Amino acid sequence: MENNKKISSTKLISTVGLIILMLWTAFPLYWVLNMSIQTPLDVISYPPKFVFDATLENYSVVLLGRAWLGKYETVQTDFPRYFLNSLIVCFGAVGLSMLVGVPAAYSLARYNFRGKENFAFTLLSFRFAPGLIVILPLFVIFRRIGIYGTYHGMMLAYQLITLPFAVWLMRGFFEDIPMELEHAARIDGYSWWGIFRKVDLPLVAPGIAATAILSFIFAWNEFLFGYILSSDVTRPVTPSLMGFISYEQVLWGQMAAAAIVTLLPSLVLAIFIQRYLVRGLTFGAVKG
Repeated sequence: MENNKKISSTKLISTVGLIILMLWTAFPLYWVLNMSIQTPLDVISYPPKFVFDATLENYSVVLLGRAWLGKYETVQTDFPRYFLNSLIVCFGAVGLSMLVGVPAAYSLARYNFRGKENFAFTLLSFRFAPGLIVILPLFVIFRRIGIYGTYHGMMLAYQLITLPFAVWLMRGFFEDIPMELEHAARIDGYSWWGIFRKVDLPLVAPGIAATAILSFIFAWNEFLFGYILSSDVTRPVTPSLMGFISYEQVLWGQMAAAAIVTLLPSLVLAIFIQRYLVRGLTFGAVKG
């Protein structure tokens, strides 16, 4: 009986702790969502209002780029263009990372060569390095070679974020594939390219999906590279949120609405590919 009571009390404490942690994590998102459907007066009211007349005016300004105030119209943002810029840059950066990173990860997992681990660690160190260390050299180099403020320039810069992550994560997936499968394919007459394409790639497909999703989320949330290396034409959505701050005022409601819209691609992508994401992140976790 005492053991059962101890187990029940432990479960209760764990459940309460998880609920508190969930509320602590979700409350900022709830607060931003509240701000996004409030009028400017409700946003700055004190004490804060939890009951108010909701409005979609902030989303109208963010998505349509204009707001109607009586018979007068005021243009506010170019948020839809920034949103499209982020889609172009992030999909391009992730596609390039997977195109280069998957074969590189396979090479690191299957072949032994001099300096392999040093190369792998050097690649990983680019992910650990603070962005401020590399942003100024990148700015100077991009200006000199003429790719500053371009889509392909930003895709190349984002490789510092997505490529090391893709290589190291995919390396683990390839290492979890038994070598006996490749030896059997060799006996059947497959070349290394045939083994890679017809044996290994289908097995690590969930891992590729998980890696691509997580790389996209990291690229989508990047602020510093997008803020420094973009032009007005190619500015991505994350640094564009700064456009709601002026020397006169801060448009809290519109900024909150833009933040909610910015969250949607990562959220929708993770939900629709959740099965592959879970399978990829647990690939090789249980060995028979």
